[in-house]
Amino acid sequence: MSLARFIEAQEGSYATALSEIEAGRKRSHWMWYIWPQLRGLGHSPMAQHYGIDGAAEARAYLAHPILGPRLVEISHAMLAHEGRAPEDILGGIDALKLRSSATLFAAQPGADPVFARLIEAFYDSPDAKTLALLDP
Repeated sequence: MSLARFIEAQEGSYATALSEIEAGRKRSHWMWYIWPQLRGLGHSPMAQHYGIDGAAEARAYLAHPILGPRLVEISHAMLAHEGRAPEDILGGIDALKLRSSATLFAAQPGADPVFARLIEAFYDSPDAKTLALLDP
């Protein structure tokens, strides 16, 4: 699959997603394509469509001139809420997705440290299922 699926999905919703995170409360539905996780973790059609296919696609996402900077930007916006429970900002299911996404991107060589900081700020440890899928 092409990364174009993320560009198309974010076109009308990235600004909304960023403003919701900056305000400290996710209110609309965009998690799958803003903080994607590995394909296979989620079972819904949206999770499958926007699931990252593996480490190579994760690295391509980070290197993309639009997607990579947006992911870093919204991750920094989330870190502004350090000290709050991620469930209070994102809801329970999406808080789990953030952990998976941050784990996926933190595991990539040369990744921005913001992803490791998300894990440290909001979770006890990286997502074990993501790590297992990355290194079967």
